[in-house]
Amino acid sequence: MEGYIKLHEMLESALRQAGEEAGMLLGQGLSATLTDSITFSKTAYFGDLDDGVFVLSVDSREEYQGQFYLVFNLRDAILMSSLLLGIPAQRIKEKQRLSIIEPDDIDAFGEIGNMINGAINTVFQSSLSGKAHLKLQGSKKYVPEIDPLSDDEPLPNGDYLMFRARLEMEGHEMHYLDVLIPIALGNQYDPPAEAPEPAEAAEPSPEAAGAPGDMSEETRPSGGPLELGDEEQPLRTAAVAGTTGTDMIAVFENDDDERRQLLNSLEFTGFKLVEATLNADVKDVFSQGNVRLVLIGSQDADDRELAICIKINALRQDQPVPIIMCAQRWTRTAVLKALKYGARDIVIKPCDPDEVANKVRRLCRLSAA
Repeated sequence: MEGYIKLHEMLESALRQAGEEAGMLLGQGLSATLTDSITFSKTAYFGDLDDGVFVLSVDSREEYQGQFYLVFNLRDAILMSSLLLGIPAQRIKEKQRLSIIEPDDIDAFGEIGNMINGAINTVFQSSLSGKAHLKLQGSKKYVPEIDPLSDDEPLPNGDYLMFRARLEMEGHEMHYLDVLIPIALGNQYDPPAEAPEPAEAAEPSPEAAGAPGDMSEETRPSGGPLELGDEEQPLRTAAVAGTTGTDMIAVFENDDDERRQLLNSLEFTGFKLVEATLNADVKDVFSQGNVRLVLIGSQDADDRELAICIKINALRQDQPVPIIMCAQRWTRTAVLKALKYGARDIVIKPCDPDEVANKVRRLCRLSAA
């Protein structure tokens, strides 16, 4: 995930400290190691869940205002609360298997949550000059196909920065703690850098290029005379593919109807829209303008379909272009591969035009209509 270096460093330190302190509370060696940071929509995140989760809400107050979420695998939450309560190992396994979390578990996990929130709060206050204060709010259980998923539950719709920490405890199988921070709040904690001004081409030095007025007959090409206007010829440099000409968005999609739907959802941008199939020559497509964004439509987001991300990033490795990957079937592995290969965000098909528009506005830095 591009940017958010300060936020990444804050959470890396905070989660490491949180794991140590929670482990002390449980009388166990517990570590929380930050491993990934990616952008997710709520729809994508919960659409791919196989296990239940336990969600803790955290209020961010004072000068950094908003709410973010600590999402634990439900079996991890049951394990930690049961250890705190002193429940026998065999009963813990039974509760995990049946996803049983009782009122005592919720109270116990509240204590663990307060310990974890306290560690995060300490690091955030230190890093943000004491201008942030984090307060743990409530907790919610969510089990796919059992508990309802609505616009606001178990957390609001929207796009999130996801920071994933691997949890490890000796003698126990554990999963991950995901910190989901709304992008607007993440931008408060770690404002994005201003886009740099285009650098002007440097003038060639007389030593390197030869001063036209001082050129001798011997140093002129082919010994010919200096032509009128030679001194005004510009320095020629190779342009990066897809960075010159009219602003445009490229859409790669094999299905004609789905490609047309994506194009329709992009008309609001006013950019030139260029369409192609997944087998198209990327360099040829990029030669048609200044590519501001790429949308790729696929079915399974498999390696063959993800290969186009690799081609685009190879072409634009010095000036990366944002990519949104759309697919009908996503697995967690496919999501992580897409992001590894260069996608900045993902969408689940059938694509919601409003969702696509919101992501395009954010990645292209367009104002809301």
